[in-house]
Amino acid sequence: MEQIMRNFFLFLSKNRMLTKMAKKYGRRFGSARFVAGETIEEAVRVIEGLNGKNLAVTIDYLGEFVDNEQEANEMVNESLEAIKRIKDEKLNAQLSLKLTSMGLDISEEVVLKNMEKILQAAKKSGIFVTIDMEDYSRCQKTIEIYKILRSSFDNVGTVIQAYLYRAEKDIADLNEYRANLRLVKGAYKESSAVAFPEKKKVDENFKKMIKRHLLNGNYTAVATHDDTIIDYTRQFVKKHGISNDRFEFQMLYGIRLEKQEELAREGYAMRVYVPYGTDWYGYFMRRLAERPANVAFVLKGIFKK
Repeated sequence: MEQIMRNFFLFLSKNRMLTKMAKKYGRRFGSARFVAGETIEEAVRVIEGLNGKNLAVTIDYLGEFVDNEQEANEMVNESLEAIKRIKDEKLNAQLSLKLTSMGLDISEEVVLKNMEKILQAAKKSGIFVTIDMEDYSRCQKTIEIYKILRSSFDNVGTVIQAYLYRAEKDIADLNEYRANLRLVKGAYKESSAVAFPEKKKVDENFKKMIKRHLLNGNYTAVATHDDTIIDYTRQFVKKHGISNDRFEFQMLYGIRLEKQEELAREGYAMRVYVPYGTDWYGYFMRRLAERPANVAFVLKGIFKK
């Protein structure tokens, strides 16, 4: 039943018509739990609250299905504004973004031009930028774009997904770039031809990735809500004498806040992924797909008097 629900919500996340309707009618049905608002002002207030709890942040202006330069330019401007606000408000925050929102599906020329503009502004302000990983069809292109950008910028990282068979090879391949990577399980629906279908295999691969990247001496962001993976990481760094400034934990806004605060109190770097914007639908559907508890929370909110 859980897998059926997951597949259902992942299917909905890719529906362009529903995405447009969601943007038109605003946040509904509990998405406010996972999305920090529709404007940068709302997001800044959330970030300030998290920073006050000793939680770092990576902020993401949500956007999917960008297929023309005008929309891509709007996404660039939002990212530049976020960089400005992070600097002006002295927030403990970084920037995350998707290459599709920067024009990946339009042309390589467009996405590189837009990314260079953002990375230059971010570098000037001392802000790190992470390129989010999307579905498998865009994985190779995302890594290729990352390599091009990494040759000119040291303030850019990307994401590797543990459920993909190729993940361990990608970790090895990116070692020469001294890549700052966010390691995740993966949140898209993929074919068993390219991804592990069993959770056990995904978890095993996740641990291999963490081990390899940390032992390579590269900065590692372990993005998970799974206590088993968190405990594995804590034990691994202790065993190998890896200092806390060489890695961090990351979790999503609205999920396991108590655990986030606990890890911060223990002295670990804890970063919260904080999305905002009107194009929240696809992101929200993927959060519902990840855990049945998220669906239960939303239903409770809908029918609560």
